[in-house]
Amino acid sequence: MRDNFFHTFVLFMTGQIPDQLSLGTLRWYTVVLYWLLFIGGITVAVINWRRDPKQRTGHHLGVFLMRFTMAGMWYLGTLWKLPWPVSPGFKFWLESTVKYSQFQIHADIMQGFLDAIVVVQPLVYLLEIYLTAALMLGFTVRLAGTLGALFTLNLLIGLYNDPTEWPWTYVGVICAHGMFVAACAGRSLGVDNLLRLQRLPVLADNALSARAYALAS
Repeated sequence: MRDNFFHTFVLFMTGQIPDQLSLGTLRWYTVVLYWLLFIGGITVAVINWRRDPKQRTGHHLGVFLMRFTMAGMWYLGTLWKLPWPVSPGFKFWLESTVKYSQFQIHADIMQGFLDAIVVVQPLVYLLEIYLTAALMLGFTVRLAGTLGALFTLNLLIGLYNDPTEWPWTYVGVICAHGMFVAACAGRSLGVDNLLRLQRLPVLADNALSARAYALAS
């Protein structure tokens, strides 16, 4: 039987894809967390649509849909990186970046990460959870886009010589995140736009926090 995107999506949302089933009862944690982020992202978009007439355009809707979809990609990556015990899949891909890296200095760095995998895996998991939440909710998207592009650049360098990989896949992901940064994508039906509308004291123009948040959003 041929599978399709819609069927796979339903399986994912109900904890039935292989990466979730391999987690046992812990898969329900992944299901609940994604549902919370999914509903949260939709809710934020609806609030923006109702409160800000300027958001009611094809441009903002299109940007929202693209970052919302990309958030799903990052979340799928977290399913085999849950901390403790060390994930065989994560170890395999770290080993691959050592083996297939374009540059020896990069391979040496990745070998250091591999040696410290017990610490590295939880950090990567948390990073990918942040990227998922930031893109789905539209919060600090310029920061998330920058980190996502750099993270993917590392994969591009590390897996460039892997005969089973197509490097342009990573180039495409980098470009997508670069566009999120350039377009301030969180200001399209996201939390970043709602915070601009609220004009909170902590985000006053003369506050250090405002300048920091402006860079991140």
